[in-house]
Amino acid sequence: MEVFHLEHSLSDHYLTILRDKSTDSHQFRSAARKMSLLLLMEATKELSTSDKKIETPLAPFIGKEIERESVAVPVLRAGLGLLDGIQSLLPNLSVGYIGVQRNEKTSNPEDYYCKLPDLKNKNIFVLEPMLATGGSLSFAVSQIKKAGGSNISALCVVSAPEGIERLNKDHPDIKLYTATIDDELNDNWYIVPGLGDMGDRLFGTI
Repeated sequence: MEVFHLEHSLSDHYLTILRDKSTDSHQFRSAARKMSLLLLMEATKELSTSDKKIETPLAPFIGKEIERESVAVPVLRAGLGLLDGIQSLLPNLSVGYIGVQRNEKTSNPEDYYCKLPDLKNKNIFVLEPMLATGGSLSFAVSQIKKAGGSNISALCVVSAPEGIERLNKDHPDIKLYTATIDDELNDNWYIVPGLGDMGDRLFGTI
């Protein structure tokens, strides 16, 4: 599995806002949206393009356009925090949803919802902000593959070494883009230093 660790001054800036426990939900959502754009820019650098003949106000011109359609698949519910930014930037985009919840006693993933568009011959971006144990993201990628998807990239804000190891074991054929790789998981399977519960902080729940 290819792992791309985003190294950018803006990424460091917005990640600090996301980590800060004093950041309110409105600021948190704004920072998450901007972080999604930074991750997407990295993940789409090498998307295939085709030539497109156009007319500028002054002359004919041969430009470029993205060749393949794309699908964004947020893992509910925290993945929704990255979706708005992706939708605002990526052309020819459809959206699927996978609901995965973690069993708090075993940390194993349990699904409760899956709705996906046509995935064949698409660029697929799975949005899972927190890669902790890797169980939820691995499960979501498996569901996408069962539905015919390939060429899969995962966009994560914070990743733990344990999650990266799990994902590499289960899905060595995908690409992982992450803003940071943190130290470890604590006894409750939360990433440390992390940023807390992404879903709760996005939506102001407890």
